[in-house]
Amino acid sequence: MKNHIPYTPKQQALLKTLMFAFALLTINYCFGQDGNAGISSATTQVKSYFDSGCNLMYAIGAVVGIIGAIKVFNKWNAGEPDTNKVAAAWFGSCVFLVVVATVLKSFFGL
Repeated sequence: MKNHIPYTPKQQALLKTLMFAFALLTINYCFGQDGNAGISSATTQVKSYFDSGCNLMYAIGAVVGIIGAIKVFNKWNAGEPDTNKVAAAWFGSCVFLVVVATVLKSFFGL
């Protein structure tokens, strides 16, 4: 079977241009809202979920901290020479999680 479009190439180009212009105007109308209201709404939503997010961050930090402590303990008992480096990295990551949560709380004014 042969596909046949009953329009000339000029008519097709005009139709495509009109469809594109209609889509562009529709999208522009849909997104033409107040930016300040959107930012305020997003800030309010982030503030409402922030305490739960901090608790989740602390829980993940606790699990990773326990796993890191076990890794450091095993390296220490095995007498490996890079134990100090692994212990410092583990301690630094634990401090980083606490500092990030504190800085984010002060950033959002909570």
